[in-house]
Amino acid sequence: QVQLVASGGASVEAGGSLRLTCSVIGSTDSFYYMAWFRQATGGQYEGVAEVNSKGWTTYAESAKGRFTTSKDNAKNTLYLQMNSLKPEDTARYYCAAAHARQYDLPLYRYNYNYWSQGTQVTVSS
Repeated sequence: QVQLVASGGASVEAGGSLRLTCSVIGSTDSFYYMAWFRQATGGQYEGVAEVNSKGWTTYAESAKGRFTTSKDNAKNTLYLQMNSLKPEDTARYYCAAAHARQYDLPLYRYNYNYWSQGTQVTVSS
């Protein structure tokens, strides 16, 4: 069975940085699409960043200029570099993966059928 493991979450002060990692375990096939989603307490899932195997990326407006996602195709590993963190970034972050896109819509949770557990990011003022 394929497992996605998200790690790197922590408690930081506003303005700080974190690097999240999503590791794929138990599969020799790399995923074409990988993405990061987050969910604040009591909130909906929000797409944060997406990347495909060509290196094409899509970011939520709130993440542009601050977050950078990248995918190592050889290692089948996803990263999210988060800079200039704000309290509004506080959420549980999940990584997701898919071999193909069912819907022509970026940062859409229903395109993804593999999910990690969450890693908590807490940003204090």
